[in-house]
Amino acid sequence: MTPKQLGAEKARLIADALAEGFSVVRITGPDAIPLAPERLHAFLEEGHHGSMAWMEETAARRADPKVLWPDVRTVIMLGLNYGPEDDPRALLEARDRGNISVYARNRDYHDIIKGKLKQVAGRLAARTGHEVKVFVDTAPVMEKPLGEAAGLGWQGKHTNLVSREFGSWLFLGSIFTALELPVDAPERDHCGKCRACLDACPTNAFPTPYRIDARRCISYLTIENAGPIPREFRVAMGNRIYGCDDCLAACPWNKFAKAASEMKLKPRPEYEGPKLSDLAALDDTAFRAFFSGSPVKRIGRDRFVRNVLVAIGNSGDASLLPAVRNLLEDPASVVRGAAVWALSQLAPEAFVALRLAAIESETDETVLEEWRADQSAS
Repeated sequence: MTPKQLGAEKARLIADALAEGFSVVRITGPDAIPLAPERLHAFLEEGHHGSMAWMEETAARRADPKVLWPDVRTVIMLGLNYGPEDDPRALLEARDRGNISVYARNRDYHDIIKGKLKQVAGRLAARTGHEVKVFVDTAPVMEKPLGEAAGLGWQGKHTNLVSREFGSWLFLGSIFTALELPVDAPERDHCGKCRACLDACPTNAFPTPYRIDARRCISYLTIENAGPIPREFRVAMGNRIYGCDDCLAACPWNKFAKAASEMKLKPRPEYEGPKLSDLAALDDTAFRAFFSGSPVKRIGRDRFVRNVLVAIGNSGDASLLPAVRNLLEDPASVVRGAAVWALSQLAPEAFVALRLAAIESETDETVLEEWRADQSAS
């Protein structure tokens, strides 16, 4: 193709992606993130990825698009706005309700984006005859650095992508193609001296601006972490039962973002502040049915109910005690342990009364640690 033809194809591609429902499209080259390998290596060396071993296993492919696919000549970065109508932090005051991260209040974004990517990529391949591959964030692609290089936005101090048009609320996806299209200019950092996102973090998960320690992040703790929630973070979790939006919601650039409902991406109302008592009663079948099509489903019932019990322990609501008592004998140790902690927070006298008998009958060491713990240190 001539430069003029490539320019026309780029314009056609962008128009097609916008018509498919994407909010923004920019283009970069596969060699546009030369600092990524070094930064990723430092992140892994410091252990800031926690138990996410897959990040180490895929480090080489993640750091360099050409390692992931040697034939790639162009990386097309696409963003889909999922901005909420209101500040999601308002729900933190409703202590008897669960706060689910904004991104998970809709159908699983992997499914939404991948379907749209396949449509756009398929038409590009048909028009040009060049091979394409599509990726959402489950693939080893450093979408945020590539998004910055393409001009979608910049990586803010909270390490997420920030857009002057959409704030901190963009789902990202990418199309790799063997066709060499004209690239866009990268976006520069517009954070300045602002540190609103850093100050908003309930668990101080940012050791320095632009660096995150996932082990301290509530999103990691409630989603990736399979064991008990570390005691030092339980009170700070509040009623956040899946993810955390605080650093995103604090970003001043959000004032320029349109609500995603204007983009025809509306949340499911049942996920906006569900009652903790109802969530605690979910068995595996009911959990799968309630979260059908949702990313929440991927963490499984036991891990989710663990999170719900921490929220119950933080609620100060004694009417939730029956839900806690019902789960003290749950088959899953991670649920029993969280129920013990919730009991200790809501009814210390009942906790003490049950303690000795429970220590004699309990066989799981992590649950025994909860019964033996000094509750005054909670």
